[in-house]
Amino acid sequence: MEETSLLRRKLLSLSFKAGTLSLGFAVPFFSNAAQNEWPKGKPIKLIIPAQPGGGLDLIARLISERLTDTMGVGWVAENLGGGGGTIASVATARAVPDGQTFMIVNISTHGTNPAVRELPYNPIKDFTHVGMIGGSPNALVVGPNLPKVNSLETLVTELKKLGRPPSYGSAGPGTSSHLIMEQFSLAIGLPMIHIPYRGIGPSMIDLIAGRTDFAFPGLIAVWQFIKTEKLRAIGVTSPTRLTLLPNVETFTEFGMPEFSSLQWYGLSGPANLPKEIVSKLNNQLTNILKDPKVINKLESETLTLMPMSSQEFTNYVSNDINKWKKLVKDRGIKIDNT
Repeated sequence: MEETSLLRRKLLSLSFKAGTLSLGFAVPFFSNAAQNEWPKGKPIKLIIPAQPGGGLDLIARLISERLTDTMGVGWVAENLGGGGGTIASVATARAVPDGQTFMIVNISTHGTNPAVRELPYNPIKDFTHVGMIGGSPNALVVGPNLPKVNSLETLVTELKKLGRPPSYGSAGPGTSSHLIMEQFSLAIGLPMIHIPYRGIGPSMIDLIAGRTDFAFPGLIAVWQFIKTEKLRAIGVTSPTRLTLLPNVETFTEFGMPEFSSLQWYGLSGPANLPKEIVSKLNNQLTNILKDPKVINKLESETLTLMPMSSQEFTNYVSNDINKWKKLVKDRGIKIDNT
């Protein structure tokens, strides 16, 4: 009887070990029954890779509110800024793939950052990319330090007359708001001082206060400041002029067609999420993005909705990384690690 009990314990132990993955941390195997029960009624965490404020925060909180309404289980948004999104990305990658932890990924965490440095996570292998939400162009904005600037041409002229290197803030080293400004610095032949922040929100506060000269964030992150005239948009990276900003020229018009970028946002979880969970959540997200109220809200904040399947979104992330890697190589762009 004792031998039978011992054998039973050994079999249970072997069964558990067979259901784990070697990723530096144990990832339990979830049965089909467990998958079919998702969501389990427990609050689901949605990690935001930035400090409160800015476009990421707005998108994440709207999506979490709608998922709470449609799924009957609470989605709790949690800000986890720092490291250009690295801290949030690592936390998500290391989470148990049981459908209880997700993240709003973006061009910085899963586009530019992986293109310029070695990271403690793999943006493809360590994640399950559930679905795209949408994208918004970048906008070059100026604060009170450059009162005479009203176009890209006058911006370049005024920057060169400052008598000092102009300063700009970014959401962190390797983020798109950093990398695209490095590209601009090279294009106009003017060295600049980079001041990294733990998210784009704090950098906008300092820009408005005149502690920095200008910035190149995603338009959705600064739209409220542009509308209230606390900041002025000088150029946008969209192919054509925007309906919301008809008087702001594009970089293509200025003769810099290479400045064509999109700040994109999507929903992802840790690697090895059960297919049933991915399918259910992708369907929920797609339905939310078809809701006229959601469309009106996000489009009024400059976001174009771009729903995709999980595979389409995974391919998009991979292609975006390759695009930025090519840019870094072709332009010889180097970044510091401050």
